[in-house]
Amino acid sequence: MKLLPLVWRNVLRRKVRTTFTVLSITVAFTLFGVLMAIRAAFDAGISVAGAERLVMLDRVSLINVLPIRYRSQIAATPGVADVTHANWFGGVYQDPRNSFASLAVEPASWLRVHPELVVPSSQRAAWLADRGGAMVGVETARRFGWAIGDRVPLQGTIYRRPDGRPWEFTIDAIYDGGDDSVDRTQFFFHQAYLNETIAAQTYGHDAVTFYVIKVADPAEAPDVARRLDARFANSPWETRTATEKAFVSSFANQIGDIGAIMLAVAAAVLFAILLVTGNTMAQSIRERTGELAVLKTLGFGDAQIAGLVLVESCLISLLGGVLGLGLSVAAIAAVGDPTHGMLPRIHLTQDDALRGLGMVMGLGVATGLVPALQARRLRIVEALRRH
Repeated sequence: MKLLPLVWRNVLRRKVRTTFTVLSITVAFTLFGVLMAIRAAFDAGISVAGAERLVMLDRVSLINVLPIRYRSQIAATPGVADVTHANWFGGVYQDPRNSFASLAVEPASWLRVHPELVVPSSQRAAWLADRGGAMVGVETARRFGWAIGDRVPLQGTIYRRPDGRPWEFTIDAIYDGGDDSVDRTQFFFHQAYLNETIAAQTYGHDAVTFYVIKVADPAEAPDVARRLDARFANSPWETRTATEKAFVSSFANQIGDIGAIMLAVAAAVLFAILLVTGNTMAQSIRERTGELAVLKTLGFGDAQIAGLVLVESCLISLLGGVLGLGLSVAAIAAVGDPTHGMLPRIHLTQDDALRGLGMVMGLGVATGLVPALQARRLRIVEALRRH
């Protein structure tokens, strides 16, 4: 006798109960997939950030700017290999909901310090040569249907033109990334264009929001950070320098440890499903005690009986888990980006999908193990006497 048809008939024995069990697992793993996708989006910037890069901010607040003349002093500090800077622009496209990270940068040094931003050489050269040009991430370009050569107006929320008109940029370059951890939603343009347009003596003129510093030796990053902060101590613009990874992580965690929250919710849901599915399997085995005794009478060994129960449990878990992960991918694609570009692309990563499949099989084994052991220890005479 083939065992799989027997397992399948046992699964379909109580169709309503099996259906609701599979649906409960489906809901749990749909939620798991969505939560892991959101967690991956929050962690994207952190995972690509490196210990070889430092971020320098004003000591008091992110909204306070630093003088652009600090750049030469930073570059002359021992242990510094390269330096670049950025101004947080805060622009929106057409509608206040169409916001994304927009930064005024020095293009050549920004690309040197951030080699994970992949851009064709011809587009790179065009952007470097065009003072009014911009480089945009492929996700944002796809979102708004932008192409090379398009003129894009942005309304500044922090920096406004003196004439009150929107800022206009030409899309000279569209960047991608080497892997899914790279944020493909950002918008970069020339800091010189910003500086020459805003009036002198206004906020941000001849100043930057933060510096990004590449160190020669990542192992010396903490020492270089202390050296930089000591250089500007007791000045009108004191600084606070930390590794880029620490900066991005603390920035994301201002609203809480997103990763821990997502994992806690997913763990609670999966634990509840573990109890429900385990109870279903235990009840199913109790109902079939007499049948299992007959199978043992016909020559089925203890290991075969236990295997039947485990395979049945894993099959139910696999049906619900695979369906749930598939629905999570479909739901993410259907909803799109609910943050309107405030986070990198939300998607279920390959690692999380494989982790989910591993948890599906783990759930099947965990819920079927005790009933399988009970079935293995079943005594034929006692089972037939009770039934």
